[in-house]
Amino acid sequence: MNYSEVIDFVKKKTAEIGRPANYPFRSRYEHIMRVYRWAIRLQAKLGGDLDIIVLSALLHDVGWEEGRPHEEVSAEIAVEYLDSIGVDPEKIKRVGEIIMKHEDKDTTDDLSIECRIVMDADLLDEIGAVEIIWDCMATALEPEASYKRAYYRIKEYYRGNKPKIKRCKTDPGRAEFTKRMQLIENYIYQLERELF
Repeated sequence: MNYSEVIDFVKKKTAEIGRPANYPFRSRYEHIMRVYRWAIRLQAKLGGDLDIIVLSALLHDVGWEEGRPHEEVSAEIAVEYLDSIGVDPEKIKRVGEIIMKHEDKDTTDDLSIECRIVMDADLLDEIGAVEIIWDCMATALEPEASYKRAYYRIKEYYRGNKPKIKRCKTDPGRAEFTKRMQLIENYIYQLERELF
């Protein structure tokens, strides 16, 4: 399968739909591409059907419609698109199911390896170094922005995100999540030494 065509579709569709970003620097397309890259890395360690993982990762957030769950809209768009390019109906069904499920990070359901990989890849995005950049950029947009305000925001989000490790569905996902939390913890420690 030619993934570059799917990527082109995702880029066009996310620009066309225009889901409102809560911050001007956040891009749904860039988020999707980071999830796609992490899904491939996790698949290399865990196996699973690469086509199903890649298609699910690329299409998991393609849709947006006011008043409807984005996973439902994304699944509809994905199924229609994949059918239009002649993907096997069984693969389309599995991709649609994963997209519908990807947001339910607290589920205890017995999930396929493909679904667990996509869920972990999505969870890992914007945690770690990207989270620190996000917190700093968001703080810069606030009135009276300062290093200390950024520090407090980073620390708050670190505390809020650390327990989310329980949402990880794979061992490599948990290991990466732990690494990222350690990076933020080290950054906070260093920032405290420089600011206070």
